[in-house]
Parts: sequence; C-alpha cells; structure tokens
Amino acid sequence: MTEDQVPSPFDKAQLGPIRLRNRFIKSATFEGRSPRRVPTDELIEFHRAMAAGGVAMTTVAYCAVSLEGTTDGRNVVLGHDAEDGLARLADAVHAEGAAVSAQIGHAGPVSDPTRTHKRVLTPSRMISPLGFRPTHACTRGDIAEVTESYARGAECLARAGFDAVEIHLGHNYLLSAFLSPRLNRRRDEYGGSLEHRARFAREVVAAVRSAVGPSVAVLAKLNMADGVGGGLWLDESLRVARWLTEDGHLDALELTGGSSLLNPMYLFRGDAPIREMAAGFPPPFGAGFRLLGSRFLKEYPYEEAYFLPFARQFRAAIDLPLVLLGGVSDLETAHVAMREGFEFVAMGRALLREPDLIRRYEEREASTSLCVHCNKCMPTIYSGTRCVLVEDSK
Repeated sequence: MTEDQVPSPFDKAQLGPIRLRNRFIKSATFEGRSPRRVPTDELIEFHRAMAAGGVAMTTVAYCAVSLEGTTDGRNVVLGHDAEDGLARLADAVHAEGAAVSAQIGHAGPVSDPTRTHKRVLTPSRMISPLGFRPTHACTRGDIAEVTESYARGAECLARAGFDAVEIHLGHNYLLSAFLSPRLNRRRDEYGGSLEHRARFAREVVAAVRSAVGPSVAVLAKLNMADGVGGGLWLDESLRVARWLTEDGHLDALELTGGSSLLNPMYLFRGDAPIREMAAGFPPPFGAGFRLLGSRFLKEYPYEEAYFLPFARQFRAAIDLPLVLLGGVSDLETAHVAMREGFEFVAMGRALLREPDLIRRYEEREASTSLCVHCNKCMPTIYSGTRCVLVEDSK
C-alpha cells in the first residue's frame, strides 16, 4: 500500500454489509447498567453519548445468550424481555449517525455461581476460582443447546435493529475456554487437537451467520494469547484465525488477549486497582483480596497499542478485515494502524474518560486521551462502569 492509498481513520469504511462513518469502534466494556437483565435508560444513554461523541459503531457489552451464560446474573440476557429495550437503544444510536453492535457470549468458567445461582459450564470439570464450587463439564447436548442459544440471541438483535453482532471468543469465556489447552482436557471431538478444540467456536460462528443472514455484520473477538501458562498462544490462535477466515462467515476479527478467569491485567495493562477491588468485597474477603490480590491482578506496564506486535502476525497471515485493540489512546496510533493495514481501531477506557474524544480528534481539539490507565474503572463494573476521574472532577 502506497502512502497515498493509506486511508485516514476518519474515512468511511465498509464492514460487511454496513457502511461506517469512520474507522473508530467503541469496544465492548462491561457496562453494569442492566440489574434486571434488560436494557435500561441509563444503558441507552451510555451508548447514545458514545455515538454522539463520534464513534462509527458502539458495542453493547456483555449480552449473554442465556441466564446461565451471564457473568453474575445482571447482564442483558438476549430474548423477548430485552428486545424492546434493545430496539430503543439501536434507535438512539442511529439517531446520532452511528451503528450499533452487541457482544454476545456465554460466560462459561467466568460465571460466578454465587451470584447467578446456576451451574457453571466448562469444557472439563474444574473447581471454579470465582465460586469455589465444582463446574459442569459440557455434554454434547449442552454444546448443541448453547450453539442454538447463540443463534436465538443473534436473531433477537437483528429484530431489534442492531447492525452487527460480535461473538466473544476471548478472555476464557466459554468458547475461549474450549480453545484453551489448559482448560480443555476433553478427549472427544471437542477436545485434544486444536482442530477439535476450535470446533465449538466454528459451529457457533456458522450458526450466528445463518441466523442473521447477509444484512447484519458478524465479528468475532478472538484471543491471540491467554496470558497464562499452558493457555492459547500465537501459534495456535493464528491457525484458528485462518480457519475462521476460510469458513467465510465473519466480516472482521477483533484481536484481544488475556483471561478474565486467570489473568485479567494481561488485557488491561497499567495499574492494578487492588485496593479498590477489595473494597467491593464483603469482609473477610476484602481483607484477603488486599493481601493476596496481586496474585490475581498482576501488573503489566502500560504501553500504547500494546497488542500491536501480536496483531501484526495476524495482519500478515489472513485477509479478513481486522480491528486493532489494546491501549489505543493517541490519534497517531490510529494512523499507524491504517498504515499497517488494519481496517478499524477499537477503543475502550479512553472513551470512558472522554465519550466525545473522536469528535475532538477530528476537530483537532485533541491528539491523545486524558486516560491515565489507572484502571480504577474496573471496580465500577457492577455499579455502572465509569471513569472515576471524571466523577471526582465534578
């Protein structure tokens, strides 16, 4: 690609069947605004503000395909009860000139049984580190039912007027856990070889595409690396990305990493908010987390676009449009992504800090985000995800 062929991040772009007004996507960041498992006015306003702030597409997260698939029982659960609220959300975003997507998934081992009061589905039986209870190893019947629930959830979003769905294949949620050699110790057609471990994810992607047809964009958020010993690594995730490309059901891949179950800071980077997380636990768990939380929330120094070196391997290997994710704060990083052949850039924490950042970029009022990557937004996920620095400044 010559210099004059490099698109600007503010250029319009095609994402499968939909046309986006620029190349900036609001990434899925758990919002904590659905206490009754349906969209609320607060959730709608959260995404309307992102759309008004200039993003091309905002992503609602996290939408569970079943109650059993929620993380804590308070996520949006895709179905009839949620459909009217989802339609109002889509209308609000569209009125601001943006598109709307929803991240859909089944939490699997990331589900907390003490909150959901449901069984925890995992590839293989284990003790849940969240609830300290035995999990339920998926039967073939469970796999078939979960696959169907993805299709039903995608159909719900299509009826509600969503432009895109993003299938969660990362962070050791259920489909990601099946991909992980550490978490998947099965010996049937869904375990063992990488081809078998990837079968569930590929079947779900095919089912979602069949459910929504050609008029809705379908993306997948794929772990490049789990960030834990014995987990998924680049050599295998690259092969999975090639298979997903060859299957022909996806319009784009968003590239991520880390494990919400075992190593969440691998995804976030920057400060580990141990004290703030501990404050959200009842005693004596809070005191224990203050003492031992560093074993779970490991610190990784923040670097701008920290997943870019991994993502380059995927750009060189596959033709599918790619979304660059991971610590994007500077406008220059978006230009770098375009020069390196990425079609889109996803931003999360920077937009929590400044929902109007993309508009300010375009109007040359800013060139970088005010986000300091303190990660104190992380403990707010169950009370309405927000930047505490904005809150403190009011």
